[in-house]
Amino acid sequence: MPVSLEVWGDYALFTRPEMKTERVSYDIMTPSAARGLLEAIYWHPGMKWKIDQIRVCAPIKTMNLRRNEVKEVIRATKVRTVMERGKGELYLNTSQEIQQRAALLLRDVRYVLTAHFDITDHAAPGDNAGKFQDIVKRRIRKGQFYHQPYFGCREFPAQFKACETPPPCPEELKGEKDLGYMLWDMDYSNPCEVKPLFFRAVLRDGVLEVPDRESGEVIG
Repeated sequence: MPVSLEVWGDYALFTRPEMKTERVSYDIMTPSAARGLLEAIYWHPGMKWKIDQIRVCAPIKTMNLRRNEVKEVIRATKVRTVMERGKGELYLNTSQEIQQRAALLLRDVRYVLTAHFDITDHAAPGDNAGKFQDIVKRRIRKGQFYHQPYFGCREFPAQFKACETPPPCPEELKGEKDLGYMLWDMDYSNPCEVKPLFFRAVLRDGVLEVPDRESGEVIG
């Protein structure tokens, strides 16, 4: 049975991977971000979330923001060197490594996510779809989560509740709107070569139908 979840927040940033230095958001939430949000509420190795539909329930609004960010990361090679030598520095001096970056955000976002889950090979003998369905519904009803759900970046938290009746489509989103190619998700089938997958996103009366991986519409 599908799960219908209404999510909303003040800001969102679903970064386009083709942008390098400056972060620019897609016009709407991506399927991978929707999956991550659902996994924040409930994740289990015996199940895998699949996004069926993303309904946009608020006009698409953008804003520019400049933020202070750390430009460096602690690399695995440096950690390995320090471990081998037994000495060294494993920290970042934020006052020296800080820089300003511009970002194009979304604001006042609201979506209804429709998703289902498949049982995986890691399910225990006592696991079944009914059990997972009851757990998910209970956690949504109580507002429980493993970590705070967010819209693309952790500083943009998402609120959520079960959706019984979707809000009406905003007037400016009625009709058909081609959003171009959008990130579908990451392909982790080969851990040594993780690659992005894309699909042609078309918004029809505020609704984005997310294709299945085997539909032929998802390309790598």
